[in-house]
Amino acid sequence: MAVTIRDIAERTGKSITTVSRALAGYDDVAPETKVLVRQVAVELGYEPNLLAQRLQKQRTDTIGLILPTFGPRFSDPFFSEFLAGVGNRAARSGFDLLVSTQPPGEEEINAYRHKVQGRQVDGFIVVRTRRQDARIDYLRRAGVPFAVFGRADGTLDFPFVDEDGVLGMRLMADHLARLGYRRVACIAPPAELMFAQLRLQGLREGLAEHGVLLEESQIRVSDLTQRGGYAAAQSLLAEARIPDAIAACNDLMALGAMSAAQSRGLVVGQDVAITGFDDIPMAEHSHPPLTTLHQPIYEIAATLTEMLLAIIAGKTPEQSQVILKPHLVIRRSCGSAAQPAQP
Repeated sequence: MAVTIRDIAERTGKSITTVSRALAGYDDVAPETKVLVRQVAVELGYEPNLLAQRLQKQRTDTIGLILPTFGPRFSDPFFSEFLAGVGNRAARSGFDLLVSTQPPGEEEINAYRHKVQGRQVDGFIVVRTRRQDARIDYLRRAGVPFAVFGRADGTLDFPFVDEDGVLGMRLMADHLARLGYRRVACIAPPAELMFAQLRLQGLREGLAEHGVLLEESQIRVSDLTQRGGYAAAQSLLAEARIPDAIAACNDLMALGAMSAAQSRGLVVGQDVAITGFDDIPMAEHSHPPLTTLHQPIYEIAATLTEMLLAIIAGKTPEQSQVILKPHLVIRRSCGSAAQPAQP
């Protein structure tokens, strides 16, 4: 027979209410009583009914994360690290993480609506923001707690963490230009993604400071995957005048571009420089190692989760809008000697 709170109350000589509040950690219960109740609970093998507790609190103790899929598979290592950051921080506060995938569009909004109306989660982490983001608009209207990785066009009246994509790509452009590269190409993300605009802007501005024009004919839009980066680079390298440098807007596309160059007999870092953005673990161990822009993926995810948990608890987050500065990690794929990551 399962041990109940009543059994603990009888053993300790405390009321059922006191035992319940002691197990829940309420401040109005004396510390010595909490210790006694919890010790007896362990001795008796008491297991709390989490579902009943959640129903009583009118909370699920679960946060949701719907990953936007841009293809038949979703295997971006960026999000492996991101999910670890969210999941570990949520678990520390006794929260579960509900993860699902949906292609952008009406099906995706329906997935949010289904989870909100079914009270499956207490709030959401939103990722890969679009310039006009229907997910943010819906959650705003629904009054559901959420925190966002990225920004969007319009009023920034929501909690977010973002990296400064403009600054990051300006740093990369400056580095490439100082190495003498003048015919620079770019493999960009889909235009509807907010960070696509910011990273392209940074690359253009940074190159322009050195008198280098990023020509529209030298921009290829791809889908953030290695396969997409490979195809985009093949297109660029098939031109009569190939670029001397390719700046990809994420590491996976950069790794695909490196494979494309090598398939044509080109030496990456000598015949063509290739760079990325994110500094996923694969970047350091590619051949050659990839010059990229580092952002602390795990820490970003943990910070977003802390924001969301505070909002769910009815508190104001210590930080509600954070823009981080990525730093340049120079390795051999750009043709300069490898250097340690800058602090």
